[in-house]
Amino acid sequence: MEVLKEKVEEEEEAERAERGEKMMRPMEVRKEETIMTREIVRDLERKLLEIEVPIPEKPSTFTKDAIDISKLPLSYQSNTPKEEHLLQVADNFSRQYSHLCPDRVPLFLHPVNECKVPKFVSTAIRPTLMPYPELYNWDTCAQFVSDFLSSVRLPDPLKPPPYLYSSTMVLQYQEGNCFDFSTLLCSMLIGTGYDAYCVYGYGSRDLCHMDLTREVCPLTMKPKEVVKEEEKAPPKKYAAAAEPPRGLTSRSRRVQRPTPCTACGYSTQDDHFLGIESLWNHKNYWVNMQDCWNCCKDLVFDLGDPVRWECLLLGTDKPLLSLTEEEDDGTNDDDDVENLGKEDEDKSFDMPCSWVEQIEISPEAFETRCPNGKKVIQYQRARLEKWAPYLNNNGLVCRLTTYEDLECTKTLEIKEWFQNREDMLELKHINKVTGLNIDYFKPGHPQALRVHSYTSMQPGMDRVMEFYETARVDGLIKREETPRTMTEYYQGRPDFLSYRHVSFGPRIKKLALNGAESNPRPMVKITERFFRNPAKPADEDVAERVFLILDERIQLRYHCREDHITASKREFLWRTKGDSKGNKIIMTPDMCLSFEVEPMEHTKKLLYQYEAMMKLKNEEKLSRRQAWESEQEVLEILKLREEEEAAHALTISIYDTKRNKKSKEYREAMERVTHEEHLWQVEAQLDYLAPFLAQLPPGEKLTRWQAVRLKDECLSDFKQRLIDKANLIQARFEKETQELQKQQQWYQENQVTLTPEDEDLYLSYCSQAMFRIRILEQRLNRHKELAPLKYLALEEKLNKDPRLVELLKVFV
Repeated sequence: MEVLKEKVEEEEEAERAERGEKMMRPMEVRKEETIMTREIVRDLERKLLEIEVPIPEKPSTFTKDAIDISKLPLSYQSNTPKEEHLLQVADNFSRQYSHLCPDRVPLFLHPVNECKVPKFVSTAIRPTLMPYPELYNWDTCAQFVSDFLSSVRLPDPLKPPPYLYSSTMVLQYQEGNCFDFSTLLCSMLIGTGYDAYCVYGYGSRDLCHMDLTREVCPLTMKPKEVVKEEEKAPPKKYAAAAEPPRGLTSRSRRVQRPTPCTACGYSTQDDHFLGIESLWNHKNYWVNMQDCWNCCKDLVFDLGDPVRWECLLLGTDKPLLSLTEEEDDGTNDDDDVENLGKEDEDKSFDMPCSWVEQIEISPEAFETRCPNGKKVIQYQRARLEKWAPYLNNNGLVCRLTTYEDLECTKTLEIKEWFQNREDMLELKHINKVTGLNIDYFKPGHPQALRVHSYTSMQPGMDRVMEFYETARVDGLIKREETPRTMTEYYQGRPDFLSYRHVSFGPRIKKLALNGAESNPRPMVKITERFFRNPAKPADEDVAERVFLILDERIQLRYHCREDHITASKREFLWRTKGDSKGNKIIMTPDMCLSFEVEPMEHTKKLLYQYEAMMKLKNEEKLSRRQAWESEQEVLEILKLREEEEAAHALTISIYDTKRNKKSKEYREAMERVTHEEHLWQVEAQLDYLAPFLAQLPPGEKLTRWQAVRLKDECLSDFKQRLIDKANLIQARFEKETQELQKQQQWYQENQVTLTPEDEDLYLSYCSQAMFRIRILEQRLNRHKELAPLKYLALEEKLNKDPRLVELLKVFV
C-alpha cells in the first residue's frame, strides 16, 4: 500500500509539473521567437549593407534606334534560300536537343542581327585578313580587340543575348559583349591563318571581368602549325593562369587557350571554367555531350568524336579523331583514300557564306586602340585605365590603381606603364603605404638604368639602382644607398671585383653653395670582395680587403684552398705620425700581423711587407676615388631623372610623318617641289603664240613677214614682262629698305626712353625686315641671272615652232 501511495504522489507531482510547464511555455516561446526575429533582422540589415547600388552608367549609343538600317547591305536585311534552309535545320536540331536533353540550357543558334533578322551564329564569322602585321599574333590580336571594345551589360547574364551584331557594326560603335568579342576575334584570327572557335559555357566571377556573373564566352585558338622547338621554349606567363596545355587535339598537337573578354589566356583545366555548352566556327556548330561535373578538367577537345561532341552539319571538314603516335604513322592512308568518296556521299549541307561585310580597321582607329583613346575598367578594389599611344604627353598608356576599401577611396598602390619615352621608362610602381617608388627602364637609358627604387629623390636617402651590366664598362650591376652606407655589386670586371661596401660618417656642417657636391660624406670604412682569380694561388688571391680609414688599418682575407677549411689573413697598421723627436717611424714587424695556413719565408721579410703595404695604400686611394665617383654618379642620375620627369619627351619614328616634324617638313618640301614642277610643265605646255595669232584674221595663212613680226612681238612682250618683274622686285626691295631705315632712325631718336618691351618689338621687326630684304635680294639676283637664259630659250622655241619654222628659214 505504501508503494502505491508513493506512485500516486509521484504521478500527481508529475501532472503539476506539466501544468506549470504548460503555463510557462508560451512565455518562453515568445522570448525565443523575439530573439530569432531580432537575429533575422540583424542578418537582413547586414546583407542590405553589403549590397552595393551600382551607379548608372552613360547610356550606350549602340542601340537599335541609333543604327541606320537603310545604309546596310541586302545581306544584313534578308536571308538567302540557303540561309533559310540552314535556320530550319538549326530549329530541327534544337528541338531534338531539347527533347533528348531537357535539363540542358537552350542552344545559342540563331540570334537576330541589327536588322532584327535571325542569322545562324556561324555565318556571323567573316574570315578577314588584317593589313597590320601586329595582329598576326594571338596575344596582340586578342589584346587589341579587348581594348578596342567597350563592354555592354547583358539582359540576363545566365542566358545568351537575343541579338548578335555584325563585326562591322561592332567596330563602328566600338561596343559589344563577350559574344561580339569572340566573333570579331574569330574573324580576325581565322583570316590570319588560325583555327578559332567561339565557346559558350559557364565560368566563375573571377574569370569574367565584365558586368557578367557566371556567363563567359571564351575563344579557343589552335595554330595550324606549331614549331617543334616551341615545346622546349620556357613557359610564358599569363595573367592569373598557368601555361596552356599542349596535345589536346588531334595529330598535330595543337595549342588551346580559352580567352575571356579581358584577352587573358587561361588553361582549359583552370578552375575558373565550370563548363562548356557548345562551340562554333565559320564551318560548323558542335554541342558538348560530356559531363562537366569536374569542370573542364576532364573534357576531351576532339571535335571529331561524335560521342563527345555532337555536330550540327555533317561534312568532310570536321576535325579528325585523336590518334595515338602508333596509329598516326601513316598506315591507314589507304583506308582514308577508300573512305574519301563515302564521306563525300554523306555530306548533306554546306555552310552558306557569311552575311557580314569584310572587316576594315582604319589606321587611325588601329592606333587609337580604345574608344576615344581612353578606356576605364572598374574592378573590385581596383581601377584600370588605358590610353592610346601618344595621347598623353608623358607617354602613359596604362594605369592600375588598387584600393584598400570597396569604395575605392584609400589607395594602396599605383602601377603606370609608359611607351615611346626617350628616357626608356617602361613601368612606374608607387606604393602609397610605404612610400616606395620603383621605376623600370628598357635598355637604352643614358646611364644604363634598369630599375630604380627610392622613397625620395633627395641625395643621401635610401635607394636601390640596378643597371644593365652589358651596357656599362665598369660592370656595375646594382647599387644600394642609405644615409650612412653605399653598397655596389659588380660582374665581369678584369680585376675580379664583385662587391664594394662604403661606410660614411656624419657629414661635416659647412656653408656650401652646391650642397652635397661640394660637401661629400666622409668615408670611414671600405670593404671590397673579389671573385676567385684562377691565375693566382689561393694564398695570394685576395678574397676580401677592408680599409679602416680612421683607424689606419688594412685587413686582408685570402681565398681558401680546396683542401683547406681556413684561409690566410693579414692586417697592416699604418702609422703616419712620427716619434717624440720628429722622426718618421720605419717599417717594423708589429705593423704587419698575419695568419698563414702554410707559412712562407718571403712573406716574413720587412721589404715584402713594406711593398705590399705601399701597394695597398695606393689601392685605398683608388677605392676612395671610385667611391667618390659613385657618389657623383648618383647625383648626376638624380639630376638627370628630375630633368627627364620634367620634360618627359617622347620618341617619334621617322616613318611617322604625322608626328615627326622633320619628316613632315621634308614631305611638305617635296610636295612643294612637285607642285612647282607641275606648274612649270603646265606653263611649258601653254601656247605662247596664241595671243598674237588671235590678232590676225581667222583662217588666213601666215606670210613670211607676218611670221617675223609675230616672233618679234612675242620676244618683245616677254622681254617687257621680264623687265616688269625685275622692277617689281626692285621696288619691293627699296620699300623694305626705306621702312627699315625709318625704324632705325626712330630707334636712334627714342632709344633712351624706350621700355624693354619696345626694344624687343624693335629687334623682332628688324630681324623680320632683314629676312625679307635678303629674300628679295636673292630673288632679284636670281631673276637677273635667269632672264637672259629664259629669253634665249623662248627664241629657240619660236625658231623651232612648226607654225613658223618654214617661214623663218629664209631669215635664219
